[in-house]
Amino acid sequence: MTRAPFELSVERHIAAPPAEVWQIMTGRITEWWCPRPWTTTIGKLDWRAGGAFHLIMRGPDGEADCHGEDSTGGVLLEFVPGHRFVFTDAFSEGWQPRTPFMVGSFAIEPDGDGTRYHASARHWTAEAMEEHIKMGFEPGWTAVADQLAALAEKVDT
Repeated sequence: MTRAPFELSVERHIAAPPAEVWQIMTGRITEWWCPRPWTTTIGKLDWRAGGAFHLIMRGPDGEADCHGEDSTGGVLLEFVPGHRFVFTDAFSEGWQPRTPFMVGSFAIEPDGDGTRYHASARHWTAEAMEEHIKMGFEPGWTAVADQLAALAEKVDT
């Protein structure tokens, strides 16, 4: 996979079949979406291209994520069942333009006896990418990948 300018990514092998990983990625998204002890609730989620993609993250003391509780979320740009979903915060529901931060992509594919997981964040500017790095992209998105793997591999965390 060619790396785009201003892209950050995490990749790992998950020792579970792709169909099982996909079911957890989409059906149990609140269980793995943000690093513990943070939690995720669904504001609105419509699994289709153009559908609403609004997940709300809360810290252990109830603090909201960087977007705040009044976040308007984003939209799914692409949804390929069993393989990939791509979202952006550049638009809110109904294709209303917003100040963009990133395009997020989560993809899986068969990998030997398991699944290859790839998550990336593409940013419009070097400054936005640097801000994401300072927010803890690598440790945060790696923890998220590990949480997803633990669910799919049925490992207690």
